[in-house]
Amino acid sequence: MTPKVLKTYKIDSPFPAVYGSCRLLVGCRADEYSASAIARAVEDCDAHLLNLNVMPGADYGFDMIVDLRVDLASPHTAARSLERYGYAVIDARADGDSPYGDDDSLRRRVDELMRYLNI
Repeated sequence: MTPKVLKTYKIDSPFPAVYGSCRLLVGCRADEYSASAIARAVEDCDAHLLNLNVMPGADYGFDMIVDLRVDLASPHTAARSLERYGYAVIDARADGDSPYGDDDSLRRRVDELMRYLNI
C-alpha cells in the first residue's frame, strides 16, 4: 500500500529545462527502489530516461523521492507506466508547465498590471 503524502513536493532541481521533456517525482520505499526498474517502466512507454536524481523523502511519507526527466512532451503515459510498476507518482508536469499558469496568461496579467500602473 502506498503511504499518504502529507506535504506537497515541489519540482525544483538543478536539471536544466529540456524542450520536449517532462518531469516526474516518484516516491517509494528503500527496498522498492531500483534505477533499472524505473528505467524499464519509462522505456515501456517508448520514452528515454534523461535524468534521475534520488533524494530523501521521509518528510513526505516515503523513504526516498526520485526526480525523473523523461523525453516525452506529456508526462501522463510515463506516470501510468510507473504506477503499473508499483511506484507512487507524486507530481508530473511538462517542462513548460508552471504552477502559475501558462506563459501567455502570465504575460497578459503582467501587461494588465503595467497598464494599470501607468494610469
